[in-house]
Amino acid sequence: MINKNFSEIVDERRSANNFEEGVKISKDELNEIFKEVALAPSCFNLQHANYLVINNDSLKEVFREKACNQYKVHTASAAILVLGDKEAYKNAEKLYEPMKWLKIMDSIQYAQTVDAIYKLYESRGESFMQEEAVRNGALSAMLFMLSAKNKGWDTCPMIGFDREETRKLFKIDDKYEIVLLITIGKEDQNNKRFRGYRKPIEEFVTYIE
Repeated sequence: MINKNFSEIVDERRSANNFEEGVKISKDELNEIFKEVALAPSCFNLQHANYLVINNDSLKEVFREKACNQYKVHTASAAILVLGDKEAYKNAEKLYEPMKWLKIMDSIQYAQTVDAIYKLYESRGESFMQEEAVRNGALSAMLFMLSAKNKGWDTCPMIGFDREETRKLFKIDDKYEIVLLITIGKEDQNNKRFRGYRKPIEEFVTYIE
């Protein structure tokens, strides 16, 4: 296991455009990443993010056709779809019941919290549910990429794939918004992507004092 300080992880993370072909990543290694991803923030702790991991080589090649035939999908150790649950609020009872059992909140607080969650999502409608699925899924995806880097893996967030064809291929339920695709593997050091120009702080931060 590789452990670095946070500044090193942020500095070394790149969107890898080329991976070493034939490098495998095990379920155990992926699960170590997902254990940390489980701690990502989400609205009301509803944990909207779901992950579909494609690490079967044959299926990855089928998916590659839906992903603009991109070579990095072929060389990646796995292709991972990040999904956001538009109906995550319907899990409120299940997610908050342990807090009631542990007496972190009483029955009245539990009922009020669950009611507030339902009212928030149902009053704001379908477009809000879709936005929340993407917003919270993206927060989780960023933590996945940082965790992966900390454990010695390289990643690339991608939107270059046909969402509807992907949905059909993997039979993804309509309640899930496909947020983005992450390819993961070991970056080919002979074809390393260097970081592009980054704006200085004063160009993207405004202080209201």
